[in-house]
Amino acid sequence: MAEEELYDMLVPPGVPRRMIYDVVDKFDVEVVRRQQRMAFANMDGDARELIAFRGKREVVEEVQKYLFEQLKEFVAE
Repeated sequence: MAEEELYDMLVPPGVPRRMIYDVVDKFDVEVVRRQQRMAFANMDGDARELIAFRGKREVVEEVQKYLFEQLKEFVAE
């Protein structure tokens, strides 16, 4: 049987920890570390270790929608 393809969604820097914990509790994803090249301001070309949610495509798409809704509410407060 072929292994199912998994997808990553990078977590934007500054996301509150409680939102990350909430996503892990509500969705079938795991938190992984990823090296990512940065391409803005004075960090052009620097590689940073970021975290990402990893899971099936449909689940990661749901996580993205949910997390962005939560972030909009958080910023509006």
